[in-house]
Amino acid sequence: MPDADGGPALFRLVRFWSRRWPRGVAGEPAATPQHVLTLDAVGSGATVGEVARRLGLDHSGASRMVAAASAEGYLLRARSPEDARRSVVTPTDAGRELTAAARAWQRTTFTELTAHWDAADRERFAGYLARLATEVGA
Repeated sequence: MPDADGGPALFRLVRFWSRRWPRGVAGEPAATPQHVLTLDAVGSGATVGEVARRLGLDHSGASRMVAAASAEGYLLRARSPEDARRSVVTPTDAGRELTAAARAWQRTTFTELTAHWDAADRERFAGYLARLATEVGA
């Protein structure tokens, strides 16, 4: 019978996949998982403070991640139209392409990993993963 304790299995999977990021996603050899995480946190636009909250980091850590993604051309920083003391970061075309390529890789990987599963099991598991991500605010 499978182990019903999902906690250790979840963290084994997180460790396993955190080390298997495909270099060169979207033809971008400099792309890293941190760039994708940063782009996810930015969404269509956010302040550095919002990025920090979404990533669970302090402001300086989020600022470094935003700066690194900006230096690679994935984000653009501009003064906020509502508050000139703040800057807003938005994805560039390259950032949107990297996000799309990362999503495609994620979907392909999920499909490959679960290819031998019944379609109902695959859909149920995908639904549970999406539910868990939503519930934890990921």
